Amino acid sequence: MPTVRSVIDAGLTQLSGGRFVMGADDRRRDERPAHPVRLAPFRAAERPVTNEQYAEFVAQTGAAPPPFWSQQGFGIPQAPVVGVSWHEAVAYCAWLSQQTGVLLRLPTEAEREYAARGGLDAADWPERTRDWPEDAIRSQVAAAEYPHVPLEVCRNGFGLYCMADNVHEWCTDWYDRRYYAASPEFAPTGPPAGARRASRGGSWRHRIKFTRVSARSSLSPDYRYNDYGFRVYADAE
Repeated sequence: MPTVRSVIDAGLTQLSGGRFVMGADDRRRDERPAHPVRLAPFRAAERPVTNEQYAEFVAQTGAAPPPFWSQQGFGIPQAPVVGVSWHEAVAYCAWLSQQTGVLLRLPTEAEREYAARGGLDAADWPERTRDWPEDAIRSQVAAAEYPHVPLEVCRNGFGLYCMADNVHEWCTDWYDRRYYAASPEFAPTGPPAGARRASRGGSWRHRIKFTRVSARSSLSPDYRYNDYGFRVYADAE
């Protein structure tokens, strides 16, 4: 069993923040309008939280285990944990913060998009090529029938794994498809209330496994789906 410092030791990548254009005017309606956003520096885990890491949380706190662990392919130690509600992801971050002394949290939707872009502006994918998802070297991902252990080929320009594939990742924001029209420029945190929490990233379960870096998704914070996981973030050191 890994120690509670496993997430920290595995690497929180320092991201410089700054100004970027969030959203896309020529994509889905909830990605409009494209608008400038400024972020303070922050840190993001290289990988989503794994089954192995989450198992330690379950063992030490008595939290309910994810409902899919008993199914084939869903308990691979180094693959992302799924079937974790938004509330459970927040609880994990709070628990790990206490154990490590590092204040860990879910990202804002703006931080998640900035991190997914990997330093590229006006790009649909973590690499500047429109055929990135269909690249033959990613055939293993395209054929996935459950969450996969992150692959080097799925790293983006910031060194973060699986920002456009594998599992949806919870964000801290409430979701509102019209929010971008009223979003502040500095460090937006989403609307004050809502029914669904924002999420980002691709899904092993979908027919198309890869999701554009500006594409938005959402889910009730109580739900536990087999393609929903999360990644830990932190403010800059």
